Amino acid sequence: MIKDSIALSKEIRKCSLRMVYQAKASHIGGALSMVDLLSVLYSTVLKYDVSNPSWEERDRFILSKGHACVSFYSTLALCGFFSMEELDDYGKNGSRLLSHTSHYIPGIEISAGSLGHGLPIACGIALAAKRRGQKYRTYVIVGDGEMDEGSNWEALLLASHLGLDNLCLIIDYNKIQSLGATNEVLNLEPFKSKLEAFNWNVIQIDGHNHEAIRRAFIQAEAFLGKPTAIIADTIKGKGVSFMENELLWHYKSPDEKQYNQAIKEIEG
Repeated sequence: MIKDSIALSKEIRKCSLRMVYQAKASHIGGALSMVDLLSVLYSTVLKYDVSNPSWEERDRFILSKGHACVSFYSTLALCGFFSMEELDDYGKNGSRLLSHTSHYIPGIEISAGSLGHGLPIACGIALAAKRRGQKYRTYVIVGDGEMDEGSNWEALLLASHLGLDNLCLIIDYNKIQSLGATNEVLNLEPFKSKLEAFNWNVIQIDGHNHEAIRRAFIQAEAFLGKPTAIIADTIKGKGVSFMENELLWHYKSPDEKQYNQAIKEIEG
């Protein structure tokens, strides 16, 4: 397992690009934007046991934006939940590595794809921990476009009402959703103020700065009485110059020339 989060991010990006290229798949832009969040979570924050993925004391992590699964699958393989070789099966007939996250994979709590489900489920998991006196924490990553879903705002109300301070919401705020810029499709701003009005502890950070991400998670764990939302300002397609901030890469698969250039850029 790669312990250094910077090195882990580089490998996650390379693996994710290879999977999308080989499978001629999509959603690489949103997968790359959350890589640094995943690498910090899995290298320094989450409690887990790769030899026992169902360990009762593990922290629970949910990826709600399940269409961006390649970076999550890559993270789990790099951390040792399953073999690296299996990543090459992504998107193939009969593979358990589906094009949206599947709970059949060790280390994955729920299948995802229909947006707006992850946070409500995370609320239930966090509430169960509270009522049972268990110490694990629950983390969930959602997309910014996904915050258009009313189910998320219902969950925000419920979580603060119940004082679920063992719950941490991470919003991958890359500001581009499937049909355009978030401020044009359905404006979320003033985003931080809205979340605070729902009685959440809100932290806004650079979602690619590993130290800032670590500090935010430390602050979230220490904050009592309210759930914490981390608004992570990110860049869609982060790490590949021609993919960054381009809506096209929500859908497009790289050709051979583009793939080779992308890998070269990430390797530096």
